[in-house]
Amino acid sequence: MLSQRGRYALKAMLNLARAGSTRKPKQVSLIAIEENIPRKFLETIMSELREEKLIESVRGKFGGYRLQRPAEMITFGQIMRVTDGPIALIPCVSHNFYKRCDDCVDETSCALRRVMSEVRREASEILDRTTLADAVASPGLVEQVAAPH
Repeated sequence: MLSQRGRYALKAMLNLARAGSTRKPKQVSLIAIEENIPRKFLETIMSELREEKLIESVRGKFGGYRLQRPAEMITFGQIMRVTDGPIALIPCVSHNFYKRCDDCVDETSCALRRVMSEVRREASEILDRTTLADAVASPGLVEQVAAPH
């Protein structure tokens, strides 16, 4: 399940993407108000996103945050991995954070692993192809992206 931290990060990043290509930085207090996010919590999240080079900070009187790359180059998957870690529901199916399950006898015959691997693959595929620009341009995108092929 998406954590509150992940939800707030996505909302803040979408807010910056909606700001468009003005490249004008936006203050964290304004984002917090517009997105109904506690400011102190948002400051911590923005710091994490900055460390991962998804956003950049600008100092000074008119400073704030802005996307470091165009919105077309930042995916939901990238943001969620920064805030929530792996997309996988169990560690043995994660590509970036693999860890064998403590109670697993045989990974190759594990039915739980087979099903959860498919879930991770489908979720990652959707999240890694959906950019901030896609979401901003099309409010009904979530329904379209999640529809069966």
